[in-house]
Amino acid sequence: MIMIIMGLASLFIVHVNGENSLSFDHQKLSTDGHYDDQMQNMKAFKHSLLTRRQLVTPTISSSPAPAPQAMNQPPGSRLHVYEVTSYGADPTGKLDSTEALLKAITDAFNGPSEGFLMKGIANLGGAYINLQGGNYRISKPLRLPAAGVGNLMISGGTLTASDDFPTDGYLIDLSASSSSSSYNYEYITIKDLMLDCNYRGGGISVINSLRTSIDNCYIAHFNTEGILVQDGHETYIRNSFLGQHITAGGDPGERNFSGTAINLMGNDNAVTDVVIFSAAIGVMISGQANTLSGVHCYNKATGFGGTGIYLKLPGLTQTRIVNCYLDYSGIVAEDPVQLTISSSFFLGDAYILFKSVKGLAKGINIVDNMFSGSNTGIEIVQLDQSKGPFKQIDQVVVDRNNVNGMNLKATVAKGSVQGNGTSWTVDFSPVLLFPNLIDHVQYSVSSSGALFPSHALRNVSENRVVIESDVAVPASVFVTVDQGVSS
Repeated sequence: MIMIIMGLASLFIVHVNGENSLSFDHQKLSTDGHYDDQMQNMKAFKHSLLTRRQLVTPTISSSPAPAPQAMNQPPGSRLHVYEVTSYGADPTGKLDSTEALLKAITDAFNGPSEGFLMKGIANLGGAYINLQGGNYRISKPLRLPAAGVGNLMISGGTLTASDDFPTDGYLIDLSASSSSSSYNYEYITIKDLMLDCNYRGGGISVINSLRTSIDNCYIAHFNTEGILVQDGHETYIRNSFLGQHITAGGDPGERNFSGTAINLMGNDNAVTDVVIFSAAIGVMISGQANTLSGVHCYNKATGFGGTGIYLKLPGLTQTRIVNCYLDYSGIVAEDPVQLTISSSFFLGDAYILFKSVKGLAKGINIVDNMFSGSNTGIEIVQLDQSKGPFKQIDQVVVDRNNVNGMNLKATVAKGSVQGNGTSWTVDFSPVLLFPNLIDHVQYSVSSSGALFPSHALRNVSENRVVIESDVAVPASVFVTVDQGVSS
């Protein structure tokens, strides 16, 4: 395509020059500069095409290359690409590439910057550390030299921890001891990578950073966390796969899975379209205002002691879990306050557990989910009150969920009873979530007898509704109860 375009363009220039020669002599054409301008424009166009082609199809060399030099780029270009093989990194993984990779990162850190992002965060202008599709063995974490930069991407290869990699380290570590800004880094992108932790530490650590993107990564063989996010804001993890062991389910060693795939210890983060296929805990959340969407957890079955999603923020959960797939591993929430779980699928007796710490359960919506089990009597939503009962319950809605092979639990229920007499009892204890709690009752009495009895609600204790009349009549009683009406 490049050669065709260049050929057509050169024919066009020759044609124009030929026509001009009919009216102007050579001296006049050279004087007005029209020909020279055409040739200069053509050279610049050709150069831009060749440069772009070089960027799109970089070459990989297994042997160390000379020190990197500035790329020949068209005038005004601010693209900064740091190809790691130019620093001596070994793309075969046979030699340790730690120092070469750190040198590339340092050069990117010290490269030209254009103004600032957040105050104190220098804009590196889209600096790109290109791993060139190689597999690089490293013996210590890859860190930026200091805090205070942003608009940087690391992409396109595999990092493997060596046998002497520190067990408390992370292959890519976005942390800093101090920073002149409120945040260490801003707009760092980690993309298209495979991280093999070699059971020595974790994959990615993001500490007090802003607007970090982790996209299309495969993180395996961690023994701590696949991804740790601590403090900061707005780390987006998407289109990625994480597992301590590489498996597709039914692993004979599943009981021994350990570690946490994603640990969110900060606010305002999002995990979207992520698969977690082995770990003791799929996602641990101890920060507020986080969102999970399209997350598939089959990390370790609840029956083996695993948890798909663990919400460890008693008293201020503020978490939304939507359109997720909990595959034999469920959700645990400590003292949930402002929690939404909706449009999700729970398979293999996976369930939701509310764990009482100080007895709080407020602002909860568990609606429009599907639960499928093995007909062993497992309830879809359960309570752990081993540390004390739930005492402050308000605005809790568990409703509109459908069940196959599990026991339905809800905070809203309807029931009816028929009989001839003066008392009718509807027992909601098998379905209502909280014991001995009915906030609101609506009922109606339909009698086919000749009498028109007076009737009243007499009792709601132990989640049983008792309706009584002043005379004996044949009647049908219809009752609706609610545990979660606002107080």
